[in-house]
Amino acid sequence: MATAKPRSRHTETEFRVGKVKGYRRGLVWYLYYFEEGRRRRPRVGPSQDVARQMAAQINGQLEVGAPAALSFDPITIPALREAWLGHHEHVRRSSLQTLRRYRTATEHLLRFLNQRPVKSASNFHVAHAEAFVRYLRELRVAPNGHPHSKKRPLLDKGIQFILEACRSLFVFAAKRRHLTPYAENPFSALELSRMPIEHRREIVLPTGEQAAQLLSTADDWAFAILVTLALTGLRPGELVHLLVEDFDPVGRLLHVRNRPALGWQVKTRQDRFVPLLVPHAQLLMARLGARRGGTLFQRPRFSADQLPSWTISSASAAQEASRRCTARETTKRDALTRTEQAIESRRIWSELGMIKTDAIRIALGRLARRTETPQLNTPKVFRHLFATTLQEGRVDPLIRNELLGHMPEDGPRSGGGLGMTANYTHTRLETKRSQLESAFVELPMLQVLSMRMAALGVH
Repeated sequence: MATAKPRSRHTETEFRVGKVKGYRRGLVWYLYYFEEGRRRRPRVGPSQDVARQMAAQINGQLEVGAPAALSFDPITIPALREAWLGHHEHVRRSSLQTLRRYRTATEHLLRFLNQRPVKSASNFHVAHAEAFVRYLRELRVAPNGHPHSKKRPLLDKGIQFILEACRSLFVFAAKRRHLTPYAENPFSALELSRMPIEHRREIVLPTGEQAAQLLSTADDWAFAILVTLALTGLRPGELVHLLVEDFDPVGRLLHVRNRPALGWQVKTRQDRFVPLLVPHAQLLMARLGARRGGTLFQRPRFSADQLPSWTISSASAAQEASRRCTARETTKRDALTRTEQAIESRRIWSELGMIKTDAIRIALGRLARRTETPQLNTPKVFRHLFATTLQEGRVDPLIRNELLGHMPEDGPRSGGGLGMTANYTHTRLETKRSQLESAFVELPMLQVLSMRMAALGVH
């Protein structure tokens, strides 16, 4: 009778399955293989049978070119954050404002981790994410970022945005294989879409009489700005970046457009035309006078003879911005960063006479206090009022979407919540104008505008 061949001591400490070698160090088994030219040494555990099974699985994945089950590149969360922000900066080309919001949101995560041993992204689990939520709810912040402002808890919308940014951070980590295979995104497990929004900044819409009362007490400079916000729904940032050439007095239109050469883009990156009511267009023509350059709405101290000669068009302003950036690069001997280019662009806009959005907010706050209408103490209320007026005027949803300049919820090709019909629907400009006029025709604020135009002798 043949005797069994004794098992060699070598097989007790190592084995091989195709391209994968297993070896034991102490009481723990490790695997050793190459994937895409990189050496991998994942830890399996104390069981040799489990190590053999995992080696067979990984060998099969390597044979067909699939990602190996245990392969990932560990990375610290601070390094992951910088890689993610760099991806948005250089690959996706997100706006500088978006980058600032993402950087601020994820800064909370780094502060949370300062007093905790979790440094690697692969070691951050759902329990840590839940502890992070508790940390955010106990946090006190200054609403405007000023160190001497009275601090308050984060609002629910702010907490939700921070968690959504962190979720995107870990989605990026998974795509770059910085997490353990088949690991769950710790922030996806929180089900952020089901998080109740209870503590928020309430928007209380004023009545038509309240809005008219505030407008009637405004001086000519503030009146033109506020009535434009109320009758067009423009974002304050869009209004202050309008140039004279963006106003078409004949067609009674405002053209809201991207200005990449001048360092500014519409929030949704989509240009749009906004039709104007007749008295509103007449008001802008009267305010503009003979001026042919600069921003449409100017700082109060500016006049036509104070503007530089190159402000006559956006093309000449863009050439001036390019010349200045080139001069700075020559002095610096290196290409300017996007932030440095933005600084030069802001100087150009300032010389064009651009109003700061904070100036609008401060002027509106003073008027709201004077007229005892606290509902109107922020410019954003006029955008809410505009959207609500369109809704009450039964303006077509597609036209409301286009007038407000909203991006479709599920992407530009999805129909914006209107289904496939939106892909086949084209809105004529005169249809927009007709529905806009019918929505505002009886409003008290329009009567105030008509009275102001009559006082200026414009009929």
